[in-house]
Amino acid sequence: MNEQHTRRHFETAAIHAGQEPDAVTGAVVPPVHLSSTFKQDGVGGLRGGYEYSRSANPTRTALEDNLAAIEGGRRALAFASGLAAEDCLLRTVLKPGDHLLIPNDAYGGTFRLIAKVVERWGVAWSVADTGDAESVRAGLRPETKLVWVETPSNPLLGITDIAVVADIARAAGARLVVDNTFASPYLQQPLALGADVVVHSTTKYLGGHSDVVGGALVTSDAALGEELAFHQNAMGAIAGPFDAWLVARGIKTLAVRMDRHGQNAGRIAEFLTAHPKVVQVYYPGLPTHPGHEIAAKQMRGFGGMVSFRVAGGEAAAVEVCDRARLFTLAESLGGVESLIEHPGRMTHASVAGSALEVPADLVRLSVGIEAVDDLLADLGRALG
Repeated sequence: MNEQHTRRHFETAAIHAGQEPDAVTGAVVPPVHLSSTFKQDGVGGLRGGYEYSRSANPTRTALEDNLAAIEGGRRALAFASGLAAEDCLLRTVLKPGDHLLIPNDAYGGTFRLIAKVVERWGVAWSVADTGDAESVRAGLRPETKLVWVETPSNPLLGITDIAVVADIARAAGARLVVDNTFASPYLQQPLALGADVVVHSTTKYLGGHSDVVGGALVTSDAALGEELAFHQNAMGAIAGPFDAWLVARGIKTLAVRMDRHGQNAGRIAEFLTAHPKVVQVYYPGLPTHPGHEIAAKQMRGFGGMVSFRVAGGEAAAVEVCDRARLFTLAESLGGVESLIEHPGRMTHASVAGSALEVPADLVRLSVGIEAVDDLLADLGRALG
């Protein structure tokens, strides 16, 4: 990573880090390098360090340099999906007999990977409320090697004090990984707060347009970065060049998009709080949110995700999802368009019956960047 990017403001680094004009043509937008292999200048003489696109590709390198700059890390790696990134991390830092501590409010896909795949490999796991420091301490074991945090969490928007948990993990000889997908690097910098690794689904806010699937890992630990890169190449779940280009394009507007996402989400959270058919609202920007002060301390803003519980139970929640029109009924999040979903039946169906099971009357919103008055009118109609 070019060190000059670490001294630039976020918005400038997001547009310029790793995105220098093409050296041959002067093209302002870096090209998409679709080649699977690269001519060598003699046996073993790699031109620019490139030989085969699984190992490295110039378009992916440009994205990885950009991700490292905007997260304040030394090394970033781009993957085919967020779960591919998580799988690489878990298999790099854990071995049979190790223990992993996960949050009691986590993405269903993360839970499925750990409970249904990693556990079969001989890694033990348990659950803690990562928003409670004592719960984290109580969950640690001598064999704990990794503490996993989502903040804000998916789908209940729980907040974890990253600096506090980083100190707890470090004292126990464990690494801290923070899923920063909901916040994005613009709103939160976990590495600066003591995290060892940041994980992203770049599908979400980083890509920002619901047109690409990808994932990323970022670390400030150079040695760990080398280990992750070795495993990425050995496993092969890399981001393709066009996918990398799409994510890099999305990052250029991340700051302005996140500002609008947050403005709209704040208005919607206030609207829902006052609505008679809503029994609870989860949004860290609300002063009543139990993690509000911590979120205000470690985040630039409160993000674009809002969840709420509906009076009338599961059937009423499903009906709200079905009635919405401008809010599209769909999984995923972080795009410019607003989405609505029922976590219990959709994104978090895999946690049913576990300690991570979500309320059946819960609705999750990914608030887009449309005119907020139109979004409020659509929710008003959906709630009836």
